[in-house]
Amino acid sequence: MSYQKTQGLAPRSTRLERPNLTSGQQRVTRREHIGRGGPTPTLPRNRNPHRKAGPLFLLALALAVVAAVVIAVRHRHASAVPPTPPATPPAVEAGLLPWGLSAPLSREVVLAGNGGALTILGGLTSGGVSASGIYTLDTSTGRLLHLGDLPAPAHDGAGARIGSRLFYIGGGASTTVGSVEMVPLGSGTPSIVGRLPQPRADGAAVTIADTAYLVGGYNGSRLDPEVLATSDGALFRAIAQLAVPVRYPAVAVLGGKIYVFGGLGASGPTNAVQMVDPASGTTKVIARLPTALAGAVAADVGGTIYVAGGQTASGNGAPDSTAILAFQPGTGTFLPAGTLQAGVSFASAAVQGGRLWIVGGESAGKPLTEVQVLVPNRSFGSAGAAGAGSPFFGGKLLVADRGANRLLLLNDENTIVWRYPSASSPPPPGGFYFPDDAFFVRGGSAIITNQEQNNTIDLIAFPSGNVVWSYGHPGTTGSAPGYLNEPDDAYLLPDGQVSVADAYNCRILFIRSDKSIAGQIGTPGQCYHSPPTRLGAPNGDTPLANGNVLVAETKGSWISSYTPKGDLSWSVHLPIIYPSDPQQIGPDRYLVADYTRPGAIVVFDQTGRILYEYRPRHGSGVLDHPSLAALLPSGVFMVNDDYNDRMVAIDPATGALVWQYGATGRPGTSGALLSKPDGFDLLLPNGATPLHL
Repeated sequence: MSYQKTQGLAPRSTRLERPNLTSGQQRVTRREHIGRGGPTPTLPRNRNPHRKAGPLFLLALALAVVAAVVIAVRHRHASAVPPTPPATPPAVEAGLLPWGLSAPLSREVVLAGNGGALTILGGLTSGGVSASGIYTLDTSTGRLLHLGDLPAPAHDGAGARIGSRLFYIGGGASTTVGSVEMVPLGSGTPSIVGRLPQPRADGAAVTIADTAYLVGGYNGSRLDPEVLATSDGALFRAIAQLAVPVRYPAVAVLGGKIYVFGGLGASGPTNAVQMVDPASGTTKVIARLPTALAGAVAADVGGTIYVAGGQTASGNGAPDSTAILAFQPGTGTFLPAGTLQAGVSFASAAVQGGRLWIVGGESAGKPLTEVQVLVPNRSFGSAGAAGAGSPFFGGKLLVADRGANRLLLLNDENTIVWRYPSASSPPPPGGFYFPDDAFFVRGGSAIITNQEQNNTIDLIAFPSGNVVWSYGHPGTTGSAPGYLNEPDDAYLLPDGQVSVADAYNCRILFIRSDKSIAGQIGTPGQCYHSPPTRLGAPNGDTPLANGNVLVAETKGSWISSYTPKGDLSWSVHLPIIYPSDPQQIGPDRYLVADYTRPGAIVVFDQTGRILYEYRPRHGSGVLDHPSLAALLPSGVFMVNDDYNDRMVAIDPATGALVWQYGATGRPGTSGALLSKPDGFDLLLPNGATPLHL
């Protein structure tokens, strides 16, 4: 997988559209916003929510679109929302989108629009500027459209949708404001349609039927406990009072009741969970969060309320939670349901298309550009179960960490449960160097691994680590029987033979258990594509269910299928730089990694037609020389991101990064660090290895 893997190859270019979006701004100061005179509640120290700002800022959001074709690998989202949450809610697949905001933004309003779009209203920029921009964000493509501007710039307002009208309620500007601004969906001009009974910022709003409810907030001098209701944005009536007055609460609706999670109280973040019954006008504390939170998000997604993120304490640089919790109103309990890819507070979120979209927000007081997406997904486990939220829930992931000369086995809680070599499992004679690939075999009782630059193949008993079979001469290259030259992708076949891509010998070898050669495809010393007798430096030899072998040639970017007798079935030339380790993922569907920067995950058919491509060129999703991509049973792609020193999982439906192990661009062997991971495999509890024969 790793021979001749050099950086600096130019990838195919993709033009990115970066619309220039102008929004209004307004200077704001903390003193003006909190009011003059009267008691002042404790404020979060980690940021000045309404600070002084400079002149008009340009707010630009840029989007990098992944491939247009999404593979139908599973059906995950039901269209009907159950009336009550299930006894055991599904865990959450939490992803970080490959596109995001080109300028940081927090404390904005995000509402569900039409046709899969989100509407973004106002917000606070990194310079402390109140924005007035109104944008729609297409959640399927990441494309942004500027619709206009609010009549007055603001941030920390509440947002609600009533029918085809969007409302921006209150907020902070030069002072705490009480205006209500209406934004029609589609055509129409935004306008101020009403005023609150008194100014209010830092609250949240939810909608039940045709009525919006404003919950929590701060009026410039004190926390405001009144829960207000409106059906038109012009007339408001008080229907209840919070038992624990708060600002920055997370609020959600389920079964006609309003649930208020945490928030910033008079003494800092609170763990109180309050329920407001609009019908009776009553409010009571019904539960406690595991940790006090302010600025979290909450929503009913598929019949379960999920609470995510939030600031855990007041103070500069206070940690932002990555926890996702499933709330069960009947018992008042919370179940761990997953982990955000990035901790966040003071973001805004909306449910669209069965997913919860979290836009912008803050981390340690600094505004973010990230967009995250949360999807309830039973394939990622059940809330409350160990490993909930893992793309390989219930399984164990074997990683060939070639830069550290080791194999690691992770459980679904990202804990290392086995490693090789170790004190009890010494390396084989000749050392354990440059493990390029590793696969479970024999029902999970052994591991076959090739050490590319050590020119060896070893079959290791699991979990003892005893070497039970080997081939090659450590540190010595050759093409005679018993010798290899940069072996790649060693597989144990059903008939007991071992196949391997003998890369620099330009051949695929089939080796019997007695180490005699059963056959080969290609000719040593003749390294160019001329099937079936010559191969151009093969780096993959994946066995297929029909008995064929799938071969990737790095010279010329060819992928071919050969019969067990060495006859060519089909061959295609792909428009990529460096095809690495192709896999079959369905009828006439094949997956390959493009080993370059920015690297790619590519799906193609036997005609060479590209069906899907993931190749972000900006942001956290950029791949740096990915060497192996495989489709997990959960329906997401697991990828070795070699030169980023990490393993990642990518959801093809959204392009979101939904799991990561290792720190991006930071190699190491301590803690949860990796060093150029170059191979992996999945072992299920029943001994199945679903990624290969």
